[in-house]
Amino acid sequence: MVSERMKGLGTARSVIRELFEYGKLRAAEIGAENVFDFSIGNPNVPPPAAVNETAVRLLREQPDLIHAYTSAQGAADARERFANSLNRRFDARCTPDRLYLTVGAAASLCCVFNGLTCPGDEFVVFAPYFPEYKVFIEGAGAKMVLIPPEIEGFQIDFDAFEKAVTEHTKGVLVNSPNNPSGVVYSRATLERLAAILTEKSRQFGHPIYLISDEPYREIAYAGVEVPWVPHIYRDTIVCYSFSKSLSLPGERIGYVFVPKEAAEGDDVYAAVAGAGRSLGYVNAPSLFQQVTSLCCDMTADLKVYEENAKLFTAALREMGYHVVEPGGAFYLFPRSLERNDAAFSERAKKLDLLVVPGSGFGAPGHVRISYCVQTETIRRALPKFQALADSYK
Repeated sequence: MVSERMKGLGTARSVIRELFEYGKLRAAEIGAENVFDFSIGNPNVPPPAAVNETAVRLLREQPDLIHAYTSAQGAADARERFANSLNRRFDARCTPDRLYLTVGAAASLCCVFNGLTCPGDEFVVFAPYFPEYKVFIEGAGAKMVLIPPEIEGFQIDFDAFEKAVTEHTKGVLVNSPNNPSGVVYSRATLERLAAILTEKSRQFGHPIYLISDEPYREIAYAGVEVPWVPHIYRDTIVCYSFSKSLSLPGERIGYVFVPKEAAEGDDVYAAVAGAGRSLGYVNAPSLFQQVTSLCCDMTADLKVYEENAKLFTAALREMGYHVVEPGGAFYLFPRSLERNDAAFSERAKKLDLLVVPGSGFGAPGHVRISYCVQTETIRRALPKFQALADSYK
């Protein structure tokens, strides 16, 4: 006998991964240049040159030390560099003892959910959302409560949210810039959210934590503000990854930041660390603790994503697709041209266009397009999108 839940997770990949794997098989058949794969958020721009240079230097200077275990929460010097960076950029009032380094943002979230969850707890998530959130929350023994999308702008349906928050609500998860919509929550949206959470926390007699998942924090377009959430709501826990900002998705390095001001902050930090221990993470990858902490004020050349967004958005709108303006990340989330988004995705596949159905993100009638690809790939794909649109006329 095995866990049926775990067997299911192991045998049924997410729809994103299924399309990604299909794309690799199809590329082997007809050539990668003939498959227009917009399925997965795999950064296409290289890391800053300093990242590889730093890694090589550390490997040469510390061959006997760089691969060793670190403290479970991360090497002290790396955490100090990260804290200093957050303080310079956001006046975060961060100290090294409030950072817990993790195996990417996924591990950050798992540590937070497992650290916070008590029997009967619920976490509120806003659609559209990254589908693995449900896996992480349920894996911690909690219940995910999904708020339907506000499809005109993908901000927050506050009427639905207020009704969903109960005495069982332990936390609320936000992801801005957002995967899959590319939308950034405005300061006004976050301030209203904070006001409701403050009132609900008072009403129910316990803190409701705001968990800010921020792997796309640095990918924001000209004129778009990405507010520092802990300045807006005291009881915020930040989960971060360098996968997107430094183009290092495979190196799996991130952190949890628990501000000192957060309610029961010492206990929350200890519980996050305990969850990391329970989940068997041991410590984040030691080499890339050092590399990312020495390069944490840098980013990859992110401007290509904004160029891609402008090109793609304008072209799709001209073809008749409805597209909400992205403010960051590297995703578009247009409405499908029929109600059944899975059928729309299948029709696109026949043109070797790989787009992910929106139902898996909690927003039926949409598809996700990941445009972290070469700009020329987008240009060559546009006639395919036009043919797709024409097939519905």
